[in-house]
Amino acid sequence: MATALHMTSFQLYARLLGYVKPYWRAFAASIFGMAVSAATEPLLPMMLKPFLDGTFVHKDDAVMRWAPALILLVFFVRGVSGFLGSYAIHWVGNKLVMDLRNEMFAKLMSLPTRFYDDHATGALISKITYDVTQVTAAATSVLTIVVRDSIIIIGLLGWLFYLDWKLTLISLVVTPIVAVVIYIINNRLRTSSRDTQLAMGSITQVIEESVTAHKVVKLFGGQQYEQERFHGEVNWVRRHMMKQAVAALANVPIVQMVAAIALSLIIYLAIGRAQSDTSTVGGFLSFVAAMLMLTAPLKRLTSVNEFIQRGLAASESVFDLIDTPSEIDKGTVTIELAKGNLAFEHVSLSYQSDDRMALHDICLDIPAGQSVALVGASGSGKSTMANLVPRFYLPSSGRITLDGHDLSELTLASLRANIALVSQEVVLFNDTIAANITYGQMRAVPEAEIIAAAQAAHAMEFIRELPEGLNTLVGEKGVRLSGGQRQRIAIARAILKNAPVLILDEATSALDSESERHVQAALETLMQGRTTLVIAHRLSTIEKADRIVVLQKGRIVETGTHYELLDRNGVYAQLHHIQFERQGAEQEKSPN
Repeated sequence: MATALHMTSFQLYARLLGYVKPYWRAFAASIFGMAVSAATEPLLPMMLKPFLDGTFVHKDDAVMRWAPALILLVFFVRGVSGFLGSYAIHWVGNKLVMDLRNEMFAKLMSLPTRFYDDHATGALISKITYDVTQVTAAATSVLTIVVRDSIIIIGLLGWLFYLDWKLTLISLVVTPIVAVVIYIINNRLRTSSRDTQLAMGSITQVIEESVTAHKVVKLFGGQQYEQERFHGEVNWVRRHMMKQAVAALANVPIVQMVAAIALSLIIYLAIGRAQSDTSTVGGFLSFVAAMLMLTAPLKRLTSVNEFIQRGLAASESVFDLIDTPSEIDKGTVTIELAKGNLAFEHVSLSYQSDDRMALHDICLDIPAGQSVALVGASGSGKSTMANLVPRFYLPSSGRITLDGHDLSELTLASLRANIALVSQEVVLFNDTIAANITYGQMRAVPEAEIIAAAQAAHAMEFIRELPEGLNTLVGEKGVRLSGGQRQRIAIARAILKNAPVLILDEATSALDSESERHVQAALETLMQGRTTLVIAHRLSTIEKADRIVVLQKGRIVETGTHYELLDRNGVYAQLHHIQFERQGAEQEKSPN
Protein backbone atom coordinates (compact mmCIF):
# COMPACT_ATOMS: atom_id res chain seq x y z
CA MET A 1 0.00 0.00 0.00
CA ALA A 2 1.36 3.40 -1.01
CA THR A 3 1.95 5.93 1.74
CA ALA A 4 -0.25 9.02 1.79
CA LEU A 5 2.55 11.25 0.49
CA HIS A 6 3.02 8.97 -2.54
CA MET A 7 -0.66 8.42 -3.39
CA THR A 8 -2.20 9.86 -6.53
CA SER A 9 -5.06 12.32 -6.22
CA PHE A 10 -7.49 9.58 -7.27
CA GLN A 11 -6.17 7.16 -4.61
CA LEU A 12 -6.37 9.83 -1.92
CA TYR A 13 -9.89 10.77 -2.91
CA ALA A 14 -11.04 7.16 -3.06
CA ARG A 15 -9.63 6.51 0.39
CA LEU A 16 -11.28 9.65 1.73
CA LEU A 17 -14.66 8.57 0.37
CA GLY A 18 -14.25 5.31 2.24
CA TYR A 19 -14.91 7.26 5.44
CA VAL A 20 -18.22 8.47 4.00
CA LYS A 21 -19.38 4.91 3.26
CA PRO A 22 -20.86 4.20 6.75
CA TYR A 23 -23.17 7.20 6.28
CA TRP A 24 -24.21 6.40 2.72
CA ARG A 25 -27.92 6.78 3.52
CA ALA A 26 -27.53 10.36 4.73
CA PHE A 27 -25.11 11.02 1.89
CA ALA A 28 -27.58 9.61 -0.66
CA ALA A 29 -30.33 11.75 0.90
CA SER A 30 -28.16 14.85 0.46
CA ILE A 31 -27.42 13.92 -3.17
CA PHE A 32 -31.13 13.37 -3.79
CA GLY A 33 -32.04 16.70 -2.19
CA MET A 34 -29.38 18.50 -4.20
CA ALA A 35 -30.49 16.74 -7.39
CA VAL A 36 -34.13 17.75 -6.90
CA SER A 37 -33.06 21.31 -6.11
CA ALA A 38 -30.81 21.35 -9.19
CA ALA A 39 -33.53 19.92 -11.43
CA THR A 40 -35.82 22.85 -10.61
CA GLU A 41 -33.28 25.41 -11.80
CA PRO A 42 -33.52 24.69 -15.57
CA LEU A 43 -37.31 24.87 -15.18
CA LEU A 44 -37.10 28.64 -14.75
CA PRO A 45 -35.82 29.48 -18.26
CA MET A 46 -37.92 26.63 -19.65
CA MET A 47 -41.06 28.27 -18.21
CA LEU A 48 -40.13 31.67 -19.63
CA LYS A 49 -40.93 30.69 -23.22
CA PRO A 50 -44.51 29.43 -22.68
CA PHE A 51 -45.23 32.13 -20.08
CA LEU A 52 -44.05 35.04 -22.22
CA ASP A 53 -45.47 33.71 -25.47
CA GLY A 54 -48.72 32.63 -23.79
CA THR A 55 -49.33 35.91 -21.94
CA PHE A 56 -47.87 38.71 -24.06
CA VAL A 57 -48.25 37.14 -27.51
CA HIS A 58 -51.21 34.73 -27.40
CA LYS A 59 -53.05 36.24 -24.37
CA ASP A 60 -53.83 32.77 -22.99
CA ASP A 61 -55.94 33.09 -19.81
CA ALA A 62 -54.96 29.65 -18.48
CA VAL A 63 -51.26 30.49 -18.71
CA MET A 64 -51.77 33.85 -17.00
CA ARG A 65 -53.79 32.19 -14.20
CA TRP A 66 -51.44 29.27 -13.45
CA ALA A 67 -48.05 30.87 -14.08
CA PRO A 68 -47.65 32.56 -10.64
CA ALA A 69 -48.75 29.42 -8.76
CA LEU A 70 -46.35 27.25 -10.75
CA ILE A 71 -43.47 29.61 -10.04
CA LEU A 72 -44.24 29.49 -6.30
CA LEU A 73 -44.41 25.69 -6.40
CA VAL A 74 -41.04 25.43 -8.15
CA PHE A 75 -39.36 27.72 -5.61
CA PHE A 76 -41.00 25.87 -2.69
CA VAL A 77 -39.72 22.49 -3.92
CA ARG A 78 -36.33 24.02 -4.63
CA GLY A 79 -36.07 25.56 -1.13
CA VAL A 80 -37.16 22.45 0.81
CA SER A 81 -34.99 20.01 -1.18
CA GLY A 82 -32.01 22.38 -1.04
CA PHE A 83 -32.31 22.74 2.76
CA LEU A 84 -32.61 19.00 3.35
CA GLY A 85 -29.71 18.25 1.00
CA SER A 86 -27.45 20.84 2.66
CA TYR A 87 -28.38 19.67 6.17
CA ALA A 88 -27.65 16.04 5.33
CA ILE A 89 -24.27 16.82 3.79
CA HIS A 90 -23.23 18.96 6.78
CA TRP A 91 -24.21 16.07 9.07
CA VAL A 92 -22.07 13.66 7.05
CA GLY A 93 -19.18 16.15 6.97
CA ASN A 94 -19.15 16.60 10.74
CA LYS A 95 -19.36 12.83 11.24
CA LEU A 96 -16.39 12.45 8.90
CA VAL A 97 -14.30 14.96 10.88
CA MET A 98 -15.25 13.25 14.15
CA ASP A 99 -14.29 9.80 12.83
CA LEU A 100 -10.96 11.02 11.45
CA ARG A 101 -10.14 12.84 14.69
CA ASN A 102 -10.97 9.74 16.73
CA GLU A 103 -8.81 7.57 14.48
CA MET A 104 -5.94 10.06 14.58
CA PHE A 105 -6.09 10.33 18.37
CA ALA A 106 -6.26 6.54 18.72
CA LYS A 107 -3.17 6.36 16.50
CA LEU A 108 -1.37 8.91 18.69
CA MET A 109 -2.07 6.72 21.73
CA SER A 110 -0.49 3.72 20.01
CA LEU A 111 2.63 5.32 18.53
CA PRO A 112 6.10 4.39 19.83
CA THR A 113 8.13 6.72 22.03
CA ARG A 114 10.61 7.37 19.21
CA PHE A 115 7.83 9.00 17.19
CA TYR A 116 7.27 11.60 19.91
CA ASP A 117 11.01 12.17 20.12
CA ASP A 118 11.05 13.13 16.43
CA HIS A 119 7.82 15.18 16.13
CA ALA A 120 6.86 18.53 17.61
CA THR A 121 3.79 18.53 19.84
CA GLY A 122 2.32 21.61 18.15
CA ALA A 123 2.51 20.02 14.71
CA LEU A 124 0.63 16.95 15.95
CA ILE A 125 -2.04 19.11 17.59
CA SER A 126 -2.42 21.10 14.35
CA LYS A 127 -3.04 17.91 12.37
CA ILE A 128 -6.01 16.98 14.56
CA THR A 129 -7.43 20.47 15.06
CA TYR A 130 -6.79 22.17 11.71
CA ASP A 131 -5.75 19.79 8.93
CA VAL A 132 -8.68 17.41 9.40
CA THR A 133 -11.23 20.22 8.99
CA GLN A 134 -9.85 20.95 5.53
CA VAL A 135 -10.79 17.41 4.47
CA THR A 136 -14.55 17.92 4.86
CA ALA A 137 -15.21 19.99 1.76
CA ALA A 138 -13.27 17.61 -0.49
CA ALA A 139 -15.09 14.52 0.79
CA THR A 140 -18.65 15.84 1.00
CA SER A 141 -19.47 19.39 -0.08
CA VAL A 142 -17.48 19.20 -3.30
CA LEU A 143 -19.37 16.10 -4.39
CA THR A 144 -22.75 17.71 -3.87
CA ILE A 145 -21.64 20.83 -5.71
CA VAL A 146 -20.44 18.69 -8.60
CA VAL A 147 -23.68 16.67 -8.64
CA ARG A 148 -25.95 19.68 -8.28
CA ASP A 149 -24.18 21.91 -10.76
CA SER A 150 -23.69 19.08 -13.26
CA ILE A 151 -27.44 18.47 -13.25
CA ILE A 152 -28.10 22.19 -13.66
CA ILE A 153 -25.63 22.47 -16.55
CA ILE A 154 -26.97 19.34 -18.26
CA GLY A 155 -30.54 20.59 -17.86
CA LEU A 156 -29.74 24.06 -19.16
CA LEU A 157 -27.68 22.71 -22.07
CA GLY A 158 -30.48 20.31 -22.96
CA TRP A 159 -32.94 23.21 -23.11
CA LEU A 160 -30.49 25.31 -25.11
CA PHE A 161 -30.01 22.49 -27.63
CA TYR A 162 -33.78 22.22 -27.90
CA LEU A 163 -34.11 25.93 -28.59
CA ASP A 164 -31.13 26.30 -30.97
CA TRP A 165 -28.52 23.58 -31.28
CA LYS A 166 -26.23 25.60 -33.55
CA LEU A 167 -25.86 28.46 -31.09
CA THR A 168 -25.41 26.00 -28.22
CA LEU A 169 -22.53 24.23 -29.96
CA ILE A 170 -20.68 27.54 -30.09
CA SER A 171 -20.92 27.76 -26.29
CA LEU A 172 -19.09 24.45 -25.92
CA VAL A 173 -15.84 25.90 -27.27
CA VAL A 174 -15.12 27.18 -23.76
CA THR A 175 -14.79 23.65 -22.36
CA PRO A 176 -11.18 22.81 -23.45
CA ILE A 177 -10.01 26.31 -22.53
CA VAL A 178 -11.49 25.96 -19.03
CA ALA A 179 -9.86 22.53 -18.66
CA VAL A 180 -6.42 23.96 -19.48
CA VAL A 181 -6.83 26.78 -16.93
CA ILE A 182 -7.83 24.30 -14.19
CA TYR A 183 -4.89 22.01 -14.98
CA ILE A 184 -2.35 24.86 -14.77
CA ILE A 185 -3.68 26.17 -11.46
CA ASN A 186 -4.16 22.69 -9.96
CA ASN A 187 -0.55 22.04 -8.88
CA ARG A 188 -0.07 25.51 -7.40
CA LEU A 189 -3.15 25.12 -5.19
CA ARG A 190 -2.04 21.70 -3.93
CA THR A 191 1.47 22.86 -3.07
CA SER A 192 0.38 26.06 -1.33
CA SER A 193 -2.27 24.17 0.68
CA ARG A 194 0.37 21.70 1.89
CA ASP A 195 2.71 24.56 2.85
CA THR A 196 -0.10 26.29 4.74
CA GLN A 197 -0.78 23.19 6.85
CA LEU A 198 2.91 22.85 7.74
CA ALA A 199 3.01 26.53 8.72
CA MET A 200 -0.11 26.11 10.88
CA GLY A 201 1.69 23.31 12.72
CA SER A 202 4.58 25.69 13.43
CA ILE A 203 2.17 28.32 14.79
CA THR A 204 0.61 25.78 17.13
CA GLN A 205 4.07 24.71 18.28
CA VAL A 206 5.11 28.29 19.14
CA ILE A 207 1.86 28.86 21.06
CA GLU A 208 2.17 25.55 22.93
CA GLU A 209 5.79 26.25 23.94
CA SER A 210 5.16 29.86 24.95
CA VAL A 211 2.10 29.04 27.06
CA THR A 212 3.75 26.03 28.73
CA ALA A 213 6.93 27.97 29.51
CA HIS A 214 5.25 31.29 30.34
CA LYS A 215 7.15 31.64 33.63
CA VAL A 216 10.52 31.24 31.91
CA VAL A 217 9.43 33.66 29.17
CA LYS A 218 8.49 36.32 31.74
CA LEU A 219 11.47 35.81 34.01
CA PHE A 220 14.06 35.93 31.24
CA GLY A 221 12.33 38.71 29.31
CA GLY A 222 11.55 36.57 26.31
CA GLN A 223 8.22 38.21 25.41
CA GLN A 224 9.65 40.14 22.49
CA TYR A 225 11.52 37.11 21.20
CA GLU A 226 8.38 34.94 21.36
CA GLN A 227 6.34 37.67 19.66
CA GLU A 228 8.89 37.81 16.86
CA ARG A 229 8.81 34.00 16.52
CA PHE A 230 5.03 34.04 16.40
CA HIS A 231 4.96 36.95 13.93
CA GLY A 232 7.38 35.09 11.67
CA GLU A 233 5.25 31.93 11.63
CA VAL A 234 1.99 33.87 11.18
CA ASN A 235 3.56 35.77 8.31
CA TRP A 236 4.49 32.48 6.63
CA VAL A 237 0.87 31.37 6.90
CA ARG A 238 -0.26 34.69 5.44
CA ARG A 239 2.12 34.32 2.49
CA HIS A 240 1.01 30.75 1.78
CA MET A 241 -2.64 31.75 2.10
CA MET A 242 -2.07 34.59 -0.38
CA LYS A 243 -0.50 32.13 -2.83
CA GLN A 244 -3.66 30.04 -2.51
CA ALA A 245 -5.82 33.12 -2.93
CA VAL A 246 -3.96 34.27 -6.06
CA ALA A 247 -4.34 30.85 -7.67
CA ALA A 248 -8.00 30.50 -6.68
CA LEU A 249 -8.99 34.07 -7.50
CA ALA A 250 -7.24 34.01 -10.88
CA ASN A 251 -9.03 30.80 -11.74
CA VAL A 252 -12.57 32.19 -11.59
CA PRO A 253 -12.25 35.46 -13.58
CA ILE A 254 -10.26 33.74 -16.34
CA VAL A 255 -12.95 31.10 -16.74
CA GLN A 256 -15.68 33.73 -16.51
CA MET A 257 -13.98 35.89 -19.14
CA VAL A 258 -13.79 32.95 -21.54
CA ALA A 259 -17.47 32.21 -20.88
CA ALA A 260 -18.40 35.88 -21.26
CA ILE A 261 -16.75 36.05 -24.70
CA ALA A 262 -18.66 32.97 -25.80
CA LEU A 263 -21.88 34.35 -24.30
CA SER A 264 -21.48 37.72 -26.03
CA LEU A 265 -21.01 36.00 -29.38
CA ILE A 266 -24.05 33.81 -28.79
CA ILE A 267 -26.27 36.72 -27.76
CA TYR A 268 -25.15 38.66 -30.84
CA LEU A 269 -26.10 35.73 -33.09
CA ALA A 270 -29.36 35.17 -31.19
CA ILE A 271 -30.38 38.80 -31.67
CA GLY A 272 -29.78 38.39 -35.39
CA ARG A 273 -32.04 35.33 -35.44
CA ALA A 274 -34.74 37.17 -33.47
CA GLN A 275 -34.67 40.06 -35.98
CA SER A 276 -35.13 37.63 -38.86
CA ASP A 277 -38.28 36.22 -37.16
CA THR A 278 -36.74 32.74 -36.71
CA SER A 279 -37.23 33.01 -32.94
CA THR A 280 -40.10 34.17 -30.70
CA VAL A 281 -39.70 36.75 -27.93
CA GLY A 282 -40.21 34.05 -25.33
CA GLY A 283 -37.74 31.73 -27.04
CA PHE A 284 -35.11 34.46 -27.32
CA LEU A 285 -35.42 35.54 -23.66
CA SER A 286 -35.52 31.91 -22.55
CA PHE A 287 -32.30 31.21 -24.48
CA VAL A 288 -30.52 34.28 -23.06
CA ALA A 289 -31.74 33.50 -19.52
CA ALA A 290 -30.49 29.90 -19.77
CA MET A 291 -27.11 31.09 -21.05
CA LEU A 292 -26.81 33.60 -18.20
CA MET A 293 -27.82 30.96 -15.65
CA LEU A 294 -25.00 28.72 -16.92
CA THR A 295 -22.35 31.13 -15.60
CA ALA A 296 -23.12 30.52 -11.89
CA PRO A 297 -22.76 26.70 -11.92
CA LEU A 298 -19.75 27.00 -14.22
CA LYS A 299 -18.19 29.40 -11.73
CA ARG A 300 -18.84 27.03 -8.84
CA LEU A 301 -17.50 24.03 -10.73
CA THR A 302 -14.28 25.83 -11.65
CA SER A 303 -13.74 27.24 -8.14
CA VAL A 304 -14.43 23.85 -6.53
CA ASN A 305 -10.94 22.81 -7.56
CA GLU A 306 -9.53 25.02 -4.81
CA PHE A 307 -11.40 23.04 -2.14
CA ILE A 308 -10.45 19.71 -3.72
CA GLN A 309 -6.74 20.53 -3.72
CA ARG A 310 -6.88 21.93 -0.18
CA GLY A 311 -8.72 18.81 0.96
CA LEU A 312 -6.30 16.45 -0.78
CA ALA A 313 -3.31 18.25 0.74
CA ALA A 314 -4.97 17.91 4.16
CA SER A 315 -5.71 14.24 3.42
CA GLU A 316 -2.00 13.64 2.85
CA SER A 317 -1.25 15.07 6.29
CA VAL A 318 -4.08 13.16 8.01
CA PHE A 319 -3.36 9.80 6.38
CA ASP A 320 0.38 10.24 6.91
CA LEU A 321 -0.30 10.21 10.65
CA ILE A 322 -2.85 7.39 10.45
CA ASP A 323 -0.43 5.27 8.39
CA THR A 324 2.45 5.69 10.85
CA PRO A 325 3.32 2.23 12.24
CA SER A 326 2.08 1.68 15.79
CA GLU A 327 4.15 0.23 18.60
CA ILE A 328 5.34 -3.27 17.83
CA ASP A 329 3.21 -5.64 19.87
CA LYS A 330 3.75 -9.16 18.60
CA GLY A 331 3.68 -10.67 22.09
CA THR A 332 1.33 -13.57 22.67
CA VAL A 333 2.04 -14.36 26.33
CA THR A 334 -0.14 -12.75 28.98
CA ILE A 335 0.93 -12.69 32.63
CA GLU A 336 -1.46 -11.69 35.39
CA LEU A 337 0.77 -10.75 38.32
CA ALA A 338 4.50 -11.15 37.82
CA LYS A 339 6.88 -12.13 40.62
CA GLY A 340 9.31 -9.44 39.49
CA ASN A 341 12.46 -11.32 38.46
CA LEU A 342 14.10 -8.97 35.95
CA ALA A 343 17.16 -9.79 33.85
CA PHE A 344 19.18 -7.93 31.19
CA GLU A 345 21.04 -10.36 28.94
CA HIS A 346 23.75 -8.75 26.75
CA VAL A 347 21.51 -5.78 25.97
CA SER A 348 22.75 -3.08 23.59
CA LEU A 349 20.92 -0.11 22.11
CA SER A 350 21.83 2.34 19.36
CA TYR A 351 19.88 5.36 18.25
CA GLN A 352 18.36 5.26 14.77
CA SER A 353 19.60 8.74 13.84
CA ASP A 354 23.25 7.69 14.09
CA ASP A 355 25.47 4.79 15.04
CA ARG A 356 26.08 6.06 18.57
CA MET A 357 25.56 3.32 21.15
CA ALA A 358 23.48 4.30 24.16
CA LEU A 359 23.99 0.95 25.90
CA HIS A 360 26.78 -1.64 25.45
CA ASP A 361 26.35 -5.31 26.37
CA ILE A 362 24.38 -4.76 29.59
CA CYS A 363 24.12 -7.89 31.75
CA LEU A 364 22.21 -7.56 35.02
CA ASP A 365 20.10 -9.97 37.05
CA ILE A 366 17.62 -8.45 39.51
CA PRO A 367 15.82 -10.92 41.79
CA ALA A 368 12.20 -10.24 42.73
CA GLY A 369 11.81 -7.65 45.48
CA GLN A 370 15.33 -6.25 45.17
CA SER A 371 15.99 -2.53 44.80
CA VAL A 372 18.71 -1.59 42.32
CA ALA A 373 19.96 1.96 41.92
CA LEU A 374 21.37 3.13 38.59
CA VAL A 375 23.93 5.92 38.98
CA GLY A 376 26.32 7.70 36.68
CA ALA A 377 26.94 10.99 34.95
CA SER A 378 24.39 12.52 32.60
CA GLY A 379 24.21 10.56 29.37
CA SER A 380 25.59 7.38 30.93
CA GLY A 381 22.46 5.41 29.99
CA LYS A 382 20.51 5.29 33.27
CA SER A 383 17.13 6.47 31.90
CA THR A 384 17.66 4.59 28.64
CA MET A 385 18.11 1.37 30.57
CA ALA A 386 14.96 2.00 32.62
CA ASN A 387 12.96 2.87 29.48
CA LEU A 388 13.71 -0.56 28.01
CA VAL A 389 11.79 -2.32 30.78
CA PRO A 390 8.29 -1.11 29.77
CA ARG A 391 9.38 -1.39 26.10
CA PHE A 392 9.31 2.33 25.40
CA TYR A 393 12.34 1.45 23.28
CA LEU A 394 13.45 -1.89 21.89
CA PRO A 395 17.03 -3.16 22.36
CA SER A 396 19.19 -3.41 19.24
CA SER A 397 20.55 -6.71 20.48
CA GLY A 398 20.22 -8.97 23.49
CA ARG A 399 17.04 -9.43 25.47
CA ILE A 400 15.32 -8.50 28.72
CA THR A 401 13.25 -11.04 30.64
CA LEU A 402 10.56 -10.80 33.30
CA ASP A 403 10.09 -14.02 35.28
CA GLY A 404 11.93 -15.80 32.49
CA HIS A 405 9.70 -14.44 29.71
CA ASP A 406 11.36 -12.38 26.97
CA LEU A 407 9.67 -8.98 27.08
CA SER A 408 9.06 -9.21 23.32
CA GLU A 409 6.96 -12.33 23.94
CA LEU A 410 4.67 -10.54 26.40
CA THR A 411 1.71 -8.48 25.26
CA LEU A 412 2.30 -4.78 25.90
CA ALA A 413 -0.86 -4.54 28.00
CA SER A 414 0.12 -7.34 30.40
CA LEU A 415 3.77 -6.16 30.60
CA ARG A 416 2.89 -2.58 31.46
CA ALA A 417 0.17 -3.68 33.88
CA ASN A 418 3.04 -5.07 35.98
CA ILE A 419 5.09 -1.86 35.97
CA ALA A 420 4.59 1.42 37.87
CA LEU A 421 6.52 4.63 37.25
CA VAL A 422 7.24 7.67 39.42
CA SER A 423 9.41 10.27 37.72
CA GLN A 424 10.76 13.74 38.33
CA GLU A 425 8.33 15.17 35.77
CA VAL A 426 5.08 14.17 37.43
CA VAL A 427 2.19 13.84 34.99
CA LEU A 428 -1.11 14.96 36.49
CA PHE A 429 -4.26 15.58 34.48
CA ASN A 430 -6.62 18.53 34.84
CA ASP A 431 -9.03 16.52 36.99
CA THR A 432 -9.66 15.77 40.65
CA ILE A 433 -7.06 14.34 43.00
CA ALA A 434 -9.12 11.14 43.23
CA ALA A 435 -9.26 10.80 39.44
CA ASN A 436 -5.48 11.25 39.21
CA ILE A 437 -4.82 8.61 41.88
CA THR A 438 -7.17 6.10 40.19
CA TYR A 439 -5.97 6.96 36.67
CA GLY A 440 -5.95 3.91 34.39
CA GLN A 441 -7.91 1.69 36.76
CA MET A 442 -10.46 -0.19 34.69
CA ARG A 443 -12.84 -0.49 37.64
CA ALA A 444 -14.80 1.63 40.07
CA VAL A 445 -12.31 2.17 42.91
CA PRO A 446 -13.91 2.49 46.39
CA GLU A 447 -13.04 5.70 48.22
CA ALA A 448 -11.54 3.67 51.07
CA GLU A 449 -8.88 2.28 48.68
CA ILE A 450 -8.09 5.76 47.39
CA ILE A 451 -7.68 7.08 50.93
CA ALA A 452 -5.51 4.10 51.90
CA ALA A 453 -3.21 4.71 48.91
CA ALA A 454 -3.04 8.43 49.68
CA GLN A 455 -2.22 7.75 53.32
CA ALA A 456 0.54 5.31 52.37
CA ALA A 457 1.94 8.04 50.11
CA HIS A 458 1.81 10.61 52.96
CA ALA A 459 -0.63 12.63 50.86
CA MET A 460 -3.78 12.63 53.02
CA GLU A 461 -2.24 15.12 55.46
CA PHE A 462 -2.40 17.88 52.80
CA ILE A 463 -5.46 16.52 50.98
CA ARG A 464 -7.56 16.89 54.17
CA GLU A 465 -6.63 20.57 54.35
CA LEU A 466 -8.00 21.25 50.86
CA PRO A 467 -11.57 22.63 50.70
CA GLU A 468 -12.86 19.80 48.51
CA GLY A 469 -10.48 17.07 49.66
CA LEU A 470 -10.13 14.27 47.13
CA ASN A 471 -12.49 16.12 44.78
CA THR A 472 -10.14 19.10 44.46
CA LEU A 473 -9.19 19.94 40.88
CA VAL A 474 -5.41 19.96 40.50
CA GLY A 475 -5.32 22.26 37.43
CA GLU A 476 -3.32 21.79 34.25
CA LYS A 477 -0.29 19.57 34.99
CA GLY A 478 -1.15 19.85 38.71
CA VAL A 479 -0.30 23.56 38.84
CA ARG A 480 -2.44 24.10 41.97
CA LEU A 481 -0.26 21.73 43.98
CA SER A 482 3.35 22.06 45.12
CA GLY A 483 6.10 19.88 43.70
CA GLY A 484 6.16 17.62 46.74
CA GLN A 485 2.37 17.29 46.73
CA ARG A 486 2.37 16.33 43.04
CA GLN A 487 5.03 13.70 43.73
CA ARG A 488 2.98 12.18 46.54
CA ILE A 489 -0.12 12.01 44.31
CA ALA A 490 1.99 10.16 41.73
CA ILE A 491 3.25 7.79 44.43
CA ALA A 492 -0.34 7.16 45.58
CA ARG A 493 -1.23 6.29 41.98
CA ALA A 494 1.64 3.78 41.88
CA ILE A 495 0.64 2.30 45.26
CA LEU A 496 -2.94 1.81 44.07
CA LYS A 497 -1.72 0.11 40.90
CA ASN A 498 0.20 -2.36 43.10
CA ALA A 499 2.58 -3.41 40.30
CA PRO A 500 5.44 -5.78 41.18
CA VAL A 501 8.01 -3.78 39.17
CA LEU A 502 8.68 -0.15 40.04
CA ILE A 503 10.74 2.49 38.22
CA LEU A 504 11.75 5.62 40.17
CA ASP A 505 13.27 8.18 37.80
CA GLU A 506 14.75 11.09 39.78
CA ALA A 507 11.63 10.96 41.97
CA THR A 508 13.05 13.18 44.75
CA SER A 509 15.11 15.69 42.75
CA ALA A 510 14.19 19.39 42.69
CA LEU A 511 12.35 19.14 46.04
CA ASP A 512 12.97 21.13 49.19
CA SER A 513 14.14 19.28 52.31
CA GLU A 514 10.69 19.10 53.93
CA SER A 515 9.01 17.80 50.75
CA GLU A 516 11.85 15.35 50.14
CA ARG A 517 11.41 13.93 53.64
CA HIS A 518 7.71 13.23 52.99
CA VAL A 519 8.33 11.89 49.50
CA GLN A 520 11.24 9.67 50.61
CA ALA A 521 9.09 8.16 53.36
CA ALA A 522 6.31 7.50 50.83
CA LEU A 523 8.77 5.92 48.41
CA GLU A 524 10.11 3.58 51.08
CA THR A 525 6.54 2.38 51.65
CA LEU A 526 6.01 1.97 47.91
CA MET A 527 9.26 0.03 47.36
CA GLN A 528 8.52 -2.64 49.95
CA GLY A 529 8.30 -6.06 48.28
CA ARG A 530 8.73 -4.64 44.78
CA THR A 531 11.50 -5.04 42.22
CA THR A 532 12.69 -1.45 41.97
CA LEU A 533 14.92 0.41 39.54
CA VAL A 534 16.00 3.71 41.09
CA ILE A 535 17.58 6.47 39.01
CA ALA A 536 19.05 9.26 41.11
CA HIS A 537 21.67 11.97 40.80
CA ARG A 538 21.77 12.60 44.53
CA LEU A 539 23.63 9.59 45.85
CA SER A 540 22.39 10.19 49.39
CA THR A 541 18.93 9.01 48.32
CA ILE A 542 20.08 5.54 47.19
CA GLU A 543 22.44 4.53 50.00
CA LYS A 544 19.87 2.00 51.28
CA ALA A 545 19.49 0.27 47.89
CA ASP A 546 20.17 -3.48 47.88
CA ARG A 547 22.56 -2.96 44.98
CA ILE A 548 24.04 -0.01 43.14
CA VAL A 549 24.93 -0.27 39.45
CA VAL A 550 27.35 2.35 38.15
CA LEU A 551 27.07 3.22 34.43
CA GLN A 552 29.63 5.04 32.33
CA LYS A 553 29.11 5.75 28.62
CA GLY A 554 26.47 3.05 28.35
CA ARG A 555 28.47 0.34 30.12
CA ILE A 556 28.25 -1.17 33.59
CA VAL A 557 31.56 -0.42 35.29
CA GLU A 558 30.75 -1.26 38.93
CA THR A 559 28.13 -3.03 41.02
CA GLY A 560 27.78 -3.47 44.78
CA THR A 561 26.32 -1.93 47.91
CA HIS A 562 26.98 1.64 48.93
CA TYR A 563 29.75 0.74 51.36
CA GLU A 564 31.29 -1.89 49.08
CA LEU A 565 31.64 0.63 46.28
CA LEU A 566 33.11 3.26 48.59
CA ASP A 567 35.73 0.75 49.77
CA ARG A 568 36.73 0.03 46.16
CA ASN A 569 37.51 3.71 45.66
CA GLY A 570 36.40 3.54 42.02
CA VAL A 571 33.96 5.54 39.86
CA TYR A 572 31.18 5.50 42.48
CA ALA A 573 33.54 6.67 45.21
CA GLN A 574 34.68 9.55 42.99
CA LEU A 575 31.06 10.56 42.26
CA HIS A 576 30.25 10.37 45.97
CA HIS A 577 33.31 12.42 46.89
CA ILE A 578 32.45 15.13 44.34
CA GLN A 579 28.85 15.39 45.58
CA PHE A 580 29.97 15.42 49.23
CA GLU A 581 32.34 18.31 48.54
CA ARG A 582 29.67 20.21 46.61
CA GLN A 583 27.10 19.78 49.36
CA GLY A 584 29.62 20.92 51.95
CA ALA A 585 30.41 24.03 49.95
CA GLU A 586 26.69 24.82 49.54
CA GLN A 587 26.11 24.42 53.29
CA GLU A 588 28.97 26.81 54.05
CA LYS A 589 27.48 29.43 51.72
CA SER A 590 23.94 29.09 53.06
CA PRO A 591 23.01 31.29 56.06
CA ASN A 592 22.52 29.62 59.44
